[in-house]
Amino acid sequence: MPKIDSPKVCVVIPCYKVKNKVIDVINKIPDFVSQIICVDDKCPEKSGQYIKNTVNSKKLKVIYHEKNKGVGGAVITGYLHASKINCDIAVKIDGDGQMDPGHIKKLINPILEGQADYTKGNRFFSRGTFSQMPFIRKVGNIGLSFLTKLSTGYWNIFDPTNGFTAIHCKLIPWLQLEKVDERYFFETDMLFRLNTIRAAVKDIPINAIYNDEESNLSNWNTLLQFPPKHLKRFIKRIGYNYYVRDFSIASIALLCGIPLISWGLIFGIYQWQHNATKGVATPSGTVMLSALPIIIGFQLLISFLNYDISNTPKDPQNPFL
Repeated sequence: MPKIDSPKVCVVIPCYKVKNKVIDVINKIPDFVSQIICVDDKCPEKSGQYIKNTVNSKKLKVIYHEKNKGVGGAVITGYLHASKINCDIAVKIDGDGQMDPGHIKKLINPILEGQADYTKGNRFFSRGTFSQMPFIRKVGNIGLSFLTKLSTGYWNIFDPTNGFTAIHCKLIPWLQLEKVDERYFFETDMLFRLNTIRAAVKDIPINAIYNDEESNLSNWNTLLQFPPKHLKRFIKRIGYNYYVRDFSIASIALLCGIPLISWGLIFGIYQWQHNATKGVATPSGTVMLSALPIIIGFQLLISFLNYDISNTPKDPQNPFL
């Protein structure tokens, strides 16, 4: 795979209630970055105008939203502009100071070297960073990471809500960004879209900085809204990858495994209740008729899961798009 010579790297910063931190973030961005794209997402603090008045740089581009679209909507706007001006790599960094711009080089290196199409930070590599993370974030990230592996098919990544990312701009036109979730499910939905084009995603160890900032993401909203969205993406991914674009032994295993488990559970519960009302023990033959489909079905699901894990996209796609 060819490497990128003299890459044009841009940084996308979604701006919403980050007026007190964003200038410091911009000032720390490395000199090799060609353009800094700040997207004012209808910020009540008018951060876009503040940045424009404060930062004197030809690299700076401020884009304004007429209405608030959410962090995902702001990043999509930045990505589209990066693609329009023919950037090679677009790095997304938050303006709240939790991400160190000094890590940008580390983030883009796998893309420059032809090892990945998309990279993202992972705060769980470092034990020190993990210990600094608030407890509720630790629990939430662990749970969301497993759901993300299931729904996106990237079993090699962790810390899915980490917004410190870099993308090869050749992928942007292929991702149908108009369909990507514009709110806090954006990072996960991006991974789902990347899987549909078999893009290679790589985790990069990144230390996070936790100060006095408050997250705009509600824990309750995450608990209520994210699981249904994960389920929807999981069904779409499985249907597309295993029954539309391809059909393999894993497709048959899943197709047989779920009905067998369902039949075994329904039949077993019905027989247990039926015999319990009569005050008699369930015959061993009936128990076996229930248990055997469950055991076989479970083995088939394990076989499918093993295939799905081994099927994680590993080869970069940008040269072929």
